[in-house]
Amino acid sequence: MSSTPVEDGRRVRHQARDAVVLMTFSAVVSVGAALTVVLLTHLGR
Repeated sequence: MSSTPVEDGRRVRHQARDAVVLMTFSAVVSVGAALTVVLLTHLGR
């Protein structure tokens, strides 16, 4: 089964979008965790 260049381009764009979504999610979770630690540390004083 062969794929056309258009299908390959769509697949690459889809994978790139998925990668950006994953990186964004990871960054948001990381920043949220860091802020939670800072807040808990501040409240624990």
